[in-house]
This record gives sequence, C-alpha cells and structure tokens, in this order.
Amino acid sequence: MSEKPLPVADVSVDLLRRYNVPGPRYTSYPTAPVWREGFGPQEYENVLAESREKERPAPLSLYLHLPFCEHLCYFCACTVVISGNHSVEESYLATIEREIAWVSARAGSDRQVIQLHWGGGTPTYFSPERAGRLAGRLREAFRFAPDAEVSVEIDPRVTSREHLAVLREMGFNRVSMGVQDFDPTVQKAVNRIQSAEQTADLVAAARELGYGGINMDLIFGLPHQTPESFSRTIDRVLAIGPDRLAVYSYANVPWMKKHQKLLEPKLPSEREKFEIFRTALSRFTESGYEYIGMDHFARPDDELSLARRNRTLHRNFQGYTTKAGTDLLGLGMSAIGAIGDAFVQNRRDLPGYRSAVESSGSAAFRGFRLSLDDRLRREIIASMLCHGVVEIPEIEAKYGIRFGEYFADALERLGACAADGLVQISATELAATPLGRVFLRNLAMPFDAYLPAQLEKPVFSRTL
Repeated sequence: MSEKPLPVADVSVDLLRRYNVPGPRYTSYPTAPVWREGFGPQEYENVLAESREKERPAPLSLYLHLPFCEHLCYFCACTVVISGNHSVEESYLATIEREIAWVSARAGSDRQVIQLHWGGGTPTYFSPERAGRLAGRLREAFRFAPDAEVSVEIDPRVTSREHLAVLREMGFNRVSMGVQDFDPTVQKAVNRIQSAEQTADLVAAARELGYGGINMDLIFGLPHQTPESFSRTIDRVLAIGPDRLAVYSYANVPWMKKHQKLLEPKLPSEREKFEIFRTALSRFTESGYEYIGMDHFARPDDELSLARRNRTLHRNFQGYTTKAGTDLLGLGMSAIGAIGDAFVQNRRDLPGYRSAVESSGSAAFRGFRLSLDDRLRREIIASMLCHGVVEIPEIEAKYGIRFGEYFADALERLGACAADGLVQISATELAATPLGRVFLRNLAMPFDAYLPAQLEKPVFSRTL
C-alpha cells in the first residue's frame, strides 16, 4: 500500500527560499572537493589489498564511466566528451579493458559482483557490438552473482532495440533513461530533442526483452518551464509508467560548466521553480509513487521503497541503491571508487586517463582516507538521507561518544530546522518529519565538518 502523500501544501515559498542554499548531494562523505591529489596507482593498489585481505571481504559493485555523447545538452554538468566521430570508441575500449584487467587482478577473483552500472556520457554511444564486447570482458574479469543488479543509462535518441537486446543477453536487467522534459520549447532551449513517443517505444522494447526495472530522469528548473508545462510532461511520464523516477533540481554551476551560461537568461524565477517542484511532488505522490527522498520516487513494491521502509537503503555515487556493504570499484575516465574507508578517483581528462592507464594500468590520481570522525559523520548523514532518522543510542554505542556533547554545534544548528517543523529532536533520535523529508540535504548539512570552509567559494549547486 502506498504511503500518504507528503504535505506539499505546507511547503511555503518562504520556507523553500530559506532552505534553498548551496549544499552537497552527499553521494559521499567527505564530499569530493575535500579529497586530495597525489593518491595514485600505488595508493589505490594498497587500498585494494587491504580490502581483499579482510577476514570477510565485501562483495563488489562496479561503475563504468563511458563519457561520450554526440551532442552537448546545455543543462549537463557531467564529465563528458562530445564527439560525432565514433572512431574514438575503439581506443577507449582498449584503454578501459586494460584498466579492468589491472583492477580485477588486485580486487580478488573470489569476490562476487552484486551490482554493475554503466553511466556517462551515453553508454549506448558505443555500437551494440562494442557494448557487448565490453560487457563480455567484465564477465571474464569478475565473478558475477546470479542475481546481480546490472543497469545501464541510455539515451532514447541513440539507443536501438539491438542495443537493448545485446545488453540483455549479457545480463543487464535495468535501464535508466534521460527524459528531462517533453515540452518542445524546453527541449529546443537545452539542445535535446526527444519525443514522448520515441521514449515510450524504447520502454516497451525494454519490457518486452525482459528488463525488470525502468527508471526515468527528469529535471525541473530548466528554461521556459512552468508548473503547467511540467505537469503536461508528468502526464506523459505517467502514461509510460516507469518503475522509478529521479526528478532533479537543475544544478546551475556556470563557474564549472561555462555552457550553462546560455540558459541563465531563460531560467524560471525562484518562485516558479519552487512551484514546479511542488507540482512534481504532488503529482507523483498522488499517482502512487513513494517519495524516497533527495529527488527520487519509486513504486511502493519497488526494491527502493521496500529498502527505505526496512532501513536497508544505501546511497552511493549513483544515488540511492539497495546494495549496501559493497566495495565500489570505478572504471573509466573520471570514475570514482569507494573501497572500505577510502575514496579514489581516476583522471578526469581523456588524454590524461589514457596515458596513465597505458603507463601504470590505473589512472587513479586523487583520493581520501576517512578518519574515525569522518566515518561517524558519514554514518549519521547517510542515515538521515536514506531513512530520515538517526538512532542516537546506536551511534553512541558504536563510536563510544556522548552524542549531545560531541555534536553540540550541529544540534544547535539543527534547532532552527526543528523550529520550522522539519525535524524532531529527542534524547534517543533525530527524525525528519513528513515535511522535513523534502529537506533531507539541509538536515544532513549541520553534521558536515568540512562544509563551512567549502561554502567560502562557489562549489555546490542549491539544494532545491
């Protein structure tokens, strides 16, 4: 049975404005700007050895970054390479296959892979034949669990039924597709023309081929959007019927992505963007989707919804996931790994990535080892974002602290959120209210020890 809809009528524009501040999405803690360069292949090899030699090594999650797109979407803030010349496919595959061999040899051959995700860029930029070849190399290099979650991001504009068939044959069972908005005026402004019919046809093909989970990505706050126009997009999305939805706030970061400046004169006002947000919350929850938190919705019987209810939900660089307790290995240009209590990232430019793999087998160049304080704060932030609650006695027993003393400053800052009805604070727990679940990032931010220094310069997009 679906949960009661969130009290979106109580989300006033004034409240939204006060909490619409720069802040992280917390796909990691500490967040990536804190990590340090000089964390190279040898340091990465040490981390993998420590992980492999534990008494009970964690199962593996793999992320492959395939960065190519034929055209630039003007809203994009991802690490991409724009090229209409597909000759780049072969050389990139040769490089990432070499990296796969290096990592798999050091991660441990007896560890099961229980999750694989291809992101980008556009993974289906690669031909079906080359995509199948890459999937085959992974199967040769790692031992996949029979029930592994194997997903791929696809762009309906360049993805064929043959792509889906080849990947399904190689074990892929979930697809995530970008939609953003179906309004033609919005699509023209952001340089992404994609019809609802084209998208629906691909979803139908995926279901026919046996894919068990379909996700769609939408973005609110794009040029020319209004609550009414976005509601029409929602009508089309509901008619297609995905299992999960990610409804992201447009991250306007022109200091990082200069092409986004093209959109700034046409963006909706702050009030309009808030109303679009409220429209999405209301429409999707009233249509039976559960609000997982942090932009995500899922059907009540979806694994994400079940995991949120039984407190097994986890968050990593791909967002919310049911696969907690894994070591995440990142492969490809700019890819990020999270192994034990360490983060590691590959070089973010294509020439640097290729050169590093050719010379060392790994392109690791930046990373971070978590202290005890980092691990403590990471657990609190993850618990709030995934479950909307922090069980204080559990934290005190695990880390040997007195919560009220250790986090006196954080609790003082959280007091303002309590006064606004977003969180309930007691001696035994911190619990987001139904209204507070809309503001989970804000409820996590008081526990971020690095955030005050990071906010001295533009680093993060706004939270809403």
